[in-house]
Amino acid sequence: MVQGAWPRARWRPRYAEIVEPEHPVLALDVDGVISLFGFEGPMGEAPGRFHLINGMAHCIPDGIGPMLERLAACYEIVWATGWEDRANERLPEILGLPGELPFLTFDGRARFGTAHWKIEAIDRYAGKRPLAWVDDSIDETCRAWADERSAATLLVHTESDVGLTEKHVEALLDWPRAGYTG
Repeated sequence: MVQGAWPRARWRPRYAEIVEPEHPVLALDVDGVISLFGFEGPMGEAPGRFHLINGMAHCIPDGIGPMLERLAACYEIVWATGWEDRANERLPEILGLPGELPFLTFDGRARFGTAHWKIEAIDRYAGKRPLAWVDDSIDETCRAWADERSAATLLVHTESDVGLTEKHVEALLDWPRAGYTG
């Protein structure tokens, strides 16, 4: 199931019934991609600022919002996180986004440390469109599914203590330009 959307025209609002098929989907995880964890060292050297979200501290680097803005120019971005609708409670504000993103629901299947439980919802949402999926828990099940998928599929693995980087963004921007190869 998919719900929510960015309300401004420049962000191309998306609803389950209104989809622009020329844009590939970007399924975006939160933990380990936007909210970093597992880093070592003093708190003063954390790779981002801490934000209190639902009573928990989340380390979010300052540059993530502008990266998402760049990606929104050629992707339909959808939250693919166990946070589901809660991703829209504070993240758009923290990241400086103009509104909410659509989000996937997983019917209670969320399991920390793996991503294969997301496949069914991501596949249903993307349909036959090209899909890029950014997650820190991509496993062999995810890779096998991507290899078998009829539409072009790019899996982008992040490290939970580093998250989304400029290098990831450049690869994501280059992929559609290269005709979804590489």
